[in-house]
Amino acid sequence: MKNTLSTKDWFKDRGYLHLTNQIKKKDKEKVSNYISNKEKVKAHKFSPFILKQTFNRRYKYSNELGRRSHKAVDDKGQIIANTKMRPIMYSTHIDSHIYSYYSHKIIQPKYEDYLKADKNLNESITAYRQIKSHDNLRFKYNVDFAKDVFYEIKERKDCTVLAFDIKNFFPSLNHSQLKFVWSSILGTKTLPKDHYAVFKSITNYSYFYYDDLRVRYKGNLDEKKIALLRNKGKFQLFENYQDFKNAEIQVYKNQKKRDGIISGIPQGLPISAMLANLYMLPFDKNIIEKLVKNKNCYYRRYSDDLVVICNNEDIDFTENIVLEEISKIKLTISKDKTEKFRFKTIENRLECFKINGDKFIPNSFLQYLGFDFYGYKTLIKSANVSRFYREMKESISIKAKRIESVQQKNLTEEAIIFKRKIYRLYSFRGIKSRKLPASKVIFHEGKLIKKEFSRKYRGNFIKYAYRASDIMEAPEIKRQLRKHMIILKKYMMKFKFDNTPEL
Repeated sequence: MKNTLSTKDWFKDRGYLHLTNQIKKKDKEKVSNYISNKEKVKAHKFSPFILKQTFNRRYKYSNELGRRSHKAVDDKGQIIANTKMRPIMYSTHIDSHIYSYYSHKIIQPKYEDYLKADKNLNESITAYRQIKSHDNLRFKYNVDFAKDVFYEIKERKDCTVLAFDIKNFFPSLNHSQLKFVWSSILGTKTLPKDHYAVFKSITNYSYFYYDDLRVRYKGNLDEKKIALLRNKGKFQLFENYQDFKNAEIQVYKNQKKRDGIISGIPQGLPISAMLANLYMLPFDKNIIEKLVKNKNCYYRRYSDDLVVICNNEDIDFTENIVLEEISKIKLTISKDKTEKFRFKTIENRLECFKINGDKFIPNSFLQYLGFDFYGYKTLIKSANVSRFYREMKESISIKAKRIESVQQKNLTEEAIIFKRKIYRLYSFRGIKSRKLPASKVIFHEGKLIKKEFSRKYRGNFIKYAYRASDIMEAPEIKRQLRKHMIILKKYMMKFKFDNTPEL
């Protein structure tokens, strides 16, 4: 197997438009000289973030409805859509490079050294880190981390599993607590002035909505204006800050409060994940000492998802310790998302029972990192499979409507939908990684030039599922998607593919 290990570079090309110009790889040395200068960072003026909201429809169990549903019941008892809004913040390119540099080059190495001093601690924190696989040929990802938890359950056989979720994780991070842990990992009593400038920019930040940039608050951005700027070699949203002010776009300040105190950091910044892990360090240490070392528990934390495996008689003690320790770092566990499971062997088969009060519900499963674990089998989370089929159908419908529009506009039957691309995205025929031709427009010597290049295609959901099946040694995952080609072809038959080249 080919070795795919490569350390992440702090410098990354970012394709989105912002208030300042894009920064290309050729400028890396210049940028590096700037952001590695503590005096420059200390005096740097950070720009407002762009806030983009993404919405995900969820299919979850509702205690009020007594079943899994796309609906939920709010505090007023009204049935609402079970949709999760995720606010993602984007910083300017130069600000992003500062965040990335401080995260990857300064804070992360010190954090990793601290974790590696304690084997249990090092193994327990899995998210946002480069952890080598057992064969040292690649880095682990969510499939490996889920497999590790499921393997531990199989080894223990008769055990209890508690799954916790931290309520409003990123918006609830206490600034004083973050500052304290940040200083501690650096080995200083207070934050150095350059670090404090970075800290202040992600705690006392301002932002504006991406949707406010759209023409008449809907549709696309002002492409004509962007094209004029591009002709000047400026790949940005506005000519300058004065132009941005003249646009009269509302800029907001972070006003999220917890217990009357402004709290939280933005999601999506190159430093956000690192700081989230850092914030949890005191909690992680105490859980290791009180549960792993003293009670022989098994603990894993992936961002704000916590799993603890304990002896059956220690279930109440374990839950109380988790609640007690999380309150010490000024966070809260979501009670409605806390789940308890009992695993035990029945007729030579490991079964999962959900604990609901004094009841044990059979035929249950532990849901973790996108997988449903029944004890005797592992499947991909059903909501993820449903989303794959939904996106498949929506994509085909959109492509068909576009082709129909072109045909009507140009009075032609020649416009085609390419089966090859659809198969690559939504079938087993797209599981191979490869390089695909692509192009982009660049500004060079006062002219716009179309540059051809190849983009690496990394595969699709089917590839992910097949790989997960192999890693977990769970052939049932492949069987879970065995009808995907039949469903794809059946849906494609609803649209006109008569003039489409066959493969």
